[in-house]
Amino acid sequence: MDLATLIGLVGGIGIILGAILMGSDVGTFMNVPSVMVVLGGTLAVTMMRFSMSAFFGSFKVLVKVFRSRLDTPEALIERAVELAGVARREGLLALEKEEVEDPFFEKGIRLCVDGLEPEFVHRVLTQEMDQTVERHENGRRIFRSIGEAAPSMGMVGTLIGLVQMLSHMDDPKTIGPAMAVALLTTLYGCMIANLFALPIADKLDHRSQEEALTKAIVIESVASIQEGRNPRVMEQLLRSYLPGSQADGGLDDMDMAGAEYGG
Repeated sequence: MDLATLIGLVGGIGIILGAILMGSDVGTFMNVPSVMVVLGGTLAVTMMRFSMSAFFGSFKVLVKVFRSRLDTPEALIERAVELAGVARREGLLALEKEEVEDPFFEKGIRLCVDGLEPEFVHRVLTQEMDQTVERHENGRRIFRSIGEAAPSMGMVGTLIGLVQMLSHMDDPKTIGPAMAVALLTTLYGCMIANLFALPIADKLDHRSQEEALTKAIVIESVASIQEGRNPRVMEQLLRSYLPGSQADGGLDDMDMAGAEYGG
């Protein structure tokens, strides 16, 4: 479970709910027609922009927002170096007995053990990585679209409420409650966009970058293992994928050259 997402969502809802309870009753902020206009209208408009499969598929990607990765890039590199050492000592078939937690990495190792050509293995893994990134990108664009549509639909609901209010100006007692109901749609639209849709879109973008990084490391690891590259050189190569200071800690250029040609 990704605590940042959970704490942010629960904290945001809690702050808004607390502010409501301090000033009035929760029932004052509940209006079914307003919910129908904002929520239903937002989903309808978003569905018009995308295909049915992409729209409903985005809610499957939503799980990624609340799930944190089990394997960090550093852990993957460490495990890849271990597997490379086993392959150099005992051969690729020895990897069949090794446990690999990451499903994508496990698939790559299984393809190596099966004796498939490196070019074919690279193509299979790259294609799967591209498909994963594309799914995340579709989900990000859909939730970004929801975040853009919700405030607009809230404004539409407010205008509907104002028209209805102005058509009953003969009764001054109804003006205040009618105005409150009209403004609720704007509130709902802002909440859906800024408390839910837009943060999810940004988190999916972050998850997509994480996924692309780890899968790129796995693809390079599998290629290096098939090539029989020295584990120490392989570690330095994989660390070059990491940002900033995380890339430090491997070999320098002289050490790499010695390790590469010294075995």
